[in-house]
Amino acid sequence: MDQHTSLTATCHCGAISITLKSAPAEITHCNCSLCRRYGVLWAYYPIAEVVVEARQPTDTYAWNGKNVDFHRCGTCGCITHWLPRKPTRTSMGINARLIEPGTLKSAEINYKDAAGTGLFF
Repeated sequence: MDQHTSLTATCHCGAISITLKSAPAEITHCNCSLCRRYGVLWAYYPIAEVVVEARQPTDTYAWNGKNVDFHRCGTCGCITHWLPRKPTRTSMGINARLIEPGTLKSAEINYKDAAGTGLFF
């Protein structure tokens, strides 16, 4: 990955770093029961374009044990990303709140009503 155009998101303690090719153009604010409790904003990237480095294994949680594994730092507790369980899925979610706020200024925020209609508003 080109270090001149990439950016790195980190958990609070720095034990987990996520290198991305570029800043997200869009981020998703989801109001489902899990995301609203986590307080996350999601940026979606192809799995092949993301490098996750962890000084220790992450803790994971799978809501209903079905679709994705949510990862968090075992030291500071920050939700860092999610990975799909199905190998045919090619995208993952990165917690955009781990990216420096100034980097997100130009990103469009999409609001998803996952708690109700499932539609974007």
